[in-house]
Amino acid sequence: MPTVKRIPQRTCVGCRATGGKRDFVRVVKTPDGNVQIDPEGKANGRGAYVCRKPSCWEDALAKERLARALRTAILPDVRAEFKRFAEQLVPETATVEN
Repeated sequence: MPTVKRIPQRTCVGCRATGGKRDFVRVVKTPDGNVQIDPEGKANGRGAYVCRKPSCWEDALAKERLARALRTAILPDVRAEFKRFAEQLVPETATVEN
């Protein structure tokens, strides 16, 4: 019997939806303490995932869920950068399960 390859599931810190890595945007706290968006999903550091929906970004930032997941405070200028990023997002039609 062939073995089935298991694909790791990620969870959005904003809405708790689960899905594949490509369904989300990764935010990383680098070893030097900077918090930034990781477009490649491979940066070194502690990561958290957020859906590609502006509402998830709003919840993740407003309710401090992103800061808690990264175990650090998110500075106001970084928070403003993330809000600008979220405004540019168009919700994808990828299926993400709640």
